[in-house]
Amino acid sequence: MTRVIHDSGEGMQKDALDMVSSDVNFPKGHFPDYRIGPNNQIIDPEETHEVVPLKEIVEKETTQLLEQRKRLSVRDLREKFEKGLTGASKLSEEAKRREAASLDRQVLLKKLRDVLDTLKGRVAGRNRDDADEAISLVEALAVQLTQREGELIYEKAEVKKLASFLKQATEDARKVAEEERALALAEIEKSRAAIEKVEKALREHDSASSSKEKEFFPDQEIEELRKEIREARRIKMLHQPSKVMDMQFELQGLRTLISEKTQLCNQLKKELAMIKRLEQDSSKLFELEGSDTLGSQFRIVPRVDGAPDISSCPAQWYRVISGGNRELISGATRLTYAPEPFDVGQLLQAEIILKADKVTVQTDGPINHASGLERYVESLMKRADIEFNVVVTQMNGNDYASKSVHVFHIGKLRVKLRKGRSTKARESYSTTMKLCGSRGGGNAAACAVFWQTRKGLSYTLAFETDRDRNAAIMLARKFASSCNVVLAGPGDQVHGGG
Repeated sequence: MTRVIHDSGEGMQKDALDMVSSDVNFPKGHFPDYRIGPNNQIIDPEETHEVVPLKEIVEKETTQLLEQRKRLSVRDLREKFEKGLTGASKLSEEAKRREAASLDRQVLLKKLRDVLDTLKGRVAGRNRDDADEAISLVEALAVQLTQREGELIYEKAEVKKLASFLKQATEDARKVAEEERALALAEIEKSRAAIEKVEKALREHDSASSSKEKEFFPDQEIEELRKEIREARRIKMLHQPSKVMDMQFELQGLRTLISEKTQLCNQLKKELAMIKRLEQDSSKLFELEGSDTLGSQFRIVPRVDGAPDISSCPAQWYRVISGGNRELISGATRLTYAPEPFDVGQLLQAEIILKADKVTVQTDGPINHASGLERYVESLMKRADIEFNVVVTQMNGNDYASKSVHVFHIGKLRVKLRKGRSTKARESYSTTMKLCGSRGGGNAAACAVFWQTRKGLSYTLAFETDRDRNAAIMLARKFASSCNVVLAGPGDQVHGGG
């Protein structure tokens, strides 16, 4: 019995698809981005290094040539241009080869497109979709190649422009070189003729006797010959450098070095004279920088350049009261000091201990009240509750960790410091309470006060402005005076003012 098996051709199609699938592999989901090298070899771009575009190479070499043009001689410049012309020719040939290769790629892509169309008609189902995807990838690759051809055409036009430019520049350089060579040869011939003339005259002079020398060569003619000799030597030295030129360069370098050393010596002499002058009169080395107005801050600064460094020297501030007597300001031992209301109407003086000497500086005039401060204090006294926003910077001489805002309340019977609803300190006016401007220096000294509530508890408070700081001190002292208490700073003696 014979068994008939009906074959519809699907098996043959499957085998054909397996063969195509085994040859065509799409590991990345798109058509492979390869290029065809010499002898139709397929080159994977991942295995090759990135090729620098011709346009960038040409621009880089052109920039280098233009930068070196000023410092090259005429002959070197001509050689560079000739090399550039040769390179441009090579680039043009390479562009032609790439153009031919691009045409070959288009033909190959067209053939590949036809093969895929043929396969598409012979397969069905999922394989047909894969064939469509492969055709779309081939078409995209063809578009990329078309764009690349446009870029190559543009690069070819640029290379042609560059080649024509280099050719013209080479011709110009050759003409300049020929002109310079002709001028140099003419100058050399002129110098040779002068030298031959002088040598001939010297030979005739040596052969003649001393008696005939005066007859044929008078003094004036000999002097002219000497001038010609010097001129001939000068021309020869210009075209044939010798050790004389090296000696001239060395002499020029020595002159420059001597000039620099002379300037340095003069500068050192001036500095030495200034130091001696400052040592002889040390009372005018420093001065006070700042305004003689309440709310400012004084700083001891050098008056002249070259003054000694006083950053680590001890200092002490004083108030100059009536009669020229001085009153020590306790705690004011920094190079800066911010006046407080107690200093109004008095001179301030600072004494610096510089090595074994004492240097004293003083304000130009007494400290004046700040404009509008008294009216501001009077307006505050009309309020029932006087409060200022402050920040506690120190407590008992140590830095305060929290920088949060507190409220400083000044009442008619007591002073209070609180944060929110929590009261940090509250004390009635008494002889143990001290309140004055901050005397520890710093950039914020003009806005800070020192408040000692009682023995063993003190604060350094920073106000928002110097006006609030001075107004708070004046208010507290007025209210304390109503309670028969003199409110001052540590060690202050009571007298009129503030």
